Amino acid sequence: MAYSKEDIIRAVRENEIEFIRMQFTDIFGQMKNVAITASQVEKAVNNQIMFDGSSIEGFTRIHESDQCLYPDLDSFLIVPEKVAGGKVARMFCDVYNTDGTPFVGDPRGVLRRVLRRAESMGYDVFNIGPELEFFLFETDENGRATTRTKDEAAYFDLGPLDHGESTRQEICLNLEKMGFEIEASHHECAVAQHEIDFKYNNALDGADKIMTFKLTAKSIAQKNGLHATFMPKPIYDIAGNGMHLNMSLFKDGKNVFYDPSGERGLSKTAYSFIAGLLDHVQGFTAVTNPLVNSYKRLGAGHEAPRYRAWSASNRSALIRIPAARGQATRVELRSPDPACNPYLAVAVCLAAGLDGIARGLTPPPEITGDIYAMDDATRQKHGIYCLPDTLKDALEELEKDALILDVLGQHVAEHYVKGKMKEWEEYQTRVSSWELEKYLVIY
Repeated sequence: MAYSKEDIIRAVRENEIEFIRMQFTDIFGQMKNVAITASQVEKAVNNQIMFDGSSIEGFTRIHESDQCLYPDLDSFLIVPEKVAGGKVARMFCDVYNTDGTPFVGDPRGVLRRVLRRAESMGYDVFNIGPELEFFLFETDENGRATTRTKDEAAYFDLGPLDHGESTRQEICLNLEKMGFEIEASHHECAVAQHEIDFKYNNALDGADKIMTFKLTAKSIAQKNGLHATFMPKPIYDIAGNGMHLNMSLFKDGKNVFYDPSGERGLSKTAYSFIAGLLDHVQGFTAVTNPLVNSYKRLGAGHEAPRYRAWSASNRSALIRIPAARGQATRVELRSPDPACNPYLAVAVCLAAGLDGIARGLTPPPEITGDIYAMDDATRQKHGIYCLPDTLKDALEELEKDALILDVLGQHVAEHYVKGKMKEWEEYQTRVSSWELEKYLVIY
């Protein structure tokens, strides 16, 4: 919905809004906000709210700390009281320097730059349809998160086996109040695991919705004495959380991935987009799968999409083409997880696909067999390679990919790699519970 400054000022007053959350995201995907009272709404819509950027990891240095929040007026939304706890509105913001120039370290700005690149190539809309999985765990007597659950449900089960059903339904209803079109919700295959699917949106709005989705799920779960986690692999030997990303590209209102006369109903543009994703997936995996823990989900078992291959229907492939055709034709990348920064993840995926189109790339042959059932020699024969095994490996691949580094920009790339290498080094030196169980008594 399009809003003017006057619309927002009037809405705040007529709805007796008390606080306005000026929301933005750091480079690691953490939601941040400056909360202002309703009396400051005119300053907010005129880009006059400032904050200390040096306090945000990966933003600015102490001697150049002042930054400005430019709200995206179309993102104005009154947050349901069950989520906000009071009369609260929110706006997503772009981060600017005090001289009026966009801040190069703003993840939303990174995505905007790639969308402009798509427009320069004649593509006016890039839609995404994310499928986020999450767990609902119990909290302890102090309200802290645990991995305990009394849930007994499996894929598509319902109550009373599904102990999180009522919370999942409450999340859906509150999301609908915030403008989401919920297409489906269900229990996933692991105990305490859930999925809620919402209708596709243009890329920027879709990334905003991912951030809203995660905050809403956590807020509702907390009110119900539960903890919602989007951690990729919270429990050993059960399925982890993915964020399958469906993508479609449009030109003059038509889906350019669809060609009724093309093989499998796909256009040459679609095949080149697929090839671009496959060509750069090693380089962008550190962005789409950003945690040490991400690579435990991508390890062997539980149908984790870890092999570099594509298929029209095979769910063991990294890229799948759902059956719908016409305007609904789309490419599904199955490797991302919901811990990623959605702005950066969508940006690198779009840039990789556009690069495939610009270079006229052709993907390798489709893999129709079960990749998990193949041995290493068979996979090698078909040119099927594994994604990086660890976060460190993924970061090394990122530093080799000039396109992905260019998409992120020097500022984001340097701070991202530095922060994630620090995370890897902390993991490497930390003594785990597995090591204690394995070695403490024996040695």
